Amino acid sequence: MVTGIKKSEVRLLEVEQDLAGQRLDNYLQRELKGLPRTRIYRLLRTGEIRVNKGRVKPDYRVQGGDVIRIPPMQLPDNEPPIAAVGGVGPGILRELSARILYESDDVIVVNKPAGLAVHGGSGVSFGLIEAIRQLRPDERRLELVHRLDRETSGCILISRRRAALRDLHRQFRDHQIRKVYQALVHGCWPGKGSTVRAPLRRSSNAKGDRLVRVQEGGQASETRFTVLQRFEAATLMQAEPVTGRTHQIRVHALHEGFPLFGDDRYGDRGQNAIDKRRGLKRLFLHAHSLRFTDRQEQVISVTAPLDNNLINFLDIVNK
Repeated sequence: MVTGIKKSEVRLLEVEQDLAGQRLDNYLQRELKGLPRTRIYRLLRTGEIRVNKGRVKPDYRVQGGDVIRIPPMQLPDNEPPIAAVGGVGPGILRELSARILYESDDVIVVNKPAGLAVHGGSGVSFGLIEAIRQLRPDERRLELVHRLDRETSGCILISRRRAALRDLHRQFRDHQIRKVYQALVHGCWPGKGSTVRAPLRRSSNAKGDRLVRVQEGGQASETRFTVLQRFEAATLMQAEPVTGRTHQIRVHALHEGFPLFGDDRYGDRGQNAIDKRRGLKRLFLHAHSLRFTDRQEQVISVTAPLDNNLINFLDIVNK
């Protein structure tokens, strides 16, 4: 949304060390928000944008300490008042501010509410990351480290520095980050739990909804389930995904014969309607805890409490 034009003079940008390695065109698109990429290419081609006083190509990899000359230009003002952007009202921003569980110089951990997408797009005007950027308008490096389904609540990591983002992505690739969920499933899960290894393949139905199925030839997937509490016709489970596939916990639990409560995509419609009348307003899946190592080699463990609706529903199930 463009709300005005900012006039500028010649600017000299010094590349921060933690941004080293980016392509120059990508770096400039972030720094010169609202400026079309074609204009950036033209300014580089004509030599109006220079690095260390020399001409460079768009695919040049910036280095820490590089000095980039930006010529005088008019830029769209992409910083309108919070209340005017993307439908993110002050009530949502206050709630998210209260849901910050942990923060350091490198990261923020938020207890994402159910129903909020992690980012805007595909018919969603805004998501968690857009709202957090509005809460912290002076921070230009806020990025999602991983994702949660819109219907899922709980711990989600946001990086504040590019170096932290790279390090956390490495930890995810090396399976060094531990994510633990809590899920309520229909039925009585036998024993103490089980490890489900079943390949998953993504597809879409006639309405265009994204679906995931257990299918030979799909992506290798593994989830470790542990029984936390038993009820008459339900089991509260701990679920630890070893791999990070779309809808993995929901589909693996269903594959074992135990669909999640409130699952409108993979559960039984009739049973979901009954549970809704009993008070469950959402999918019973919550990213309960997150453990990672920061760049100072400290192990950080963060826990997000269950939302009140889930706590109250457990009381109902227990009666």
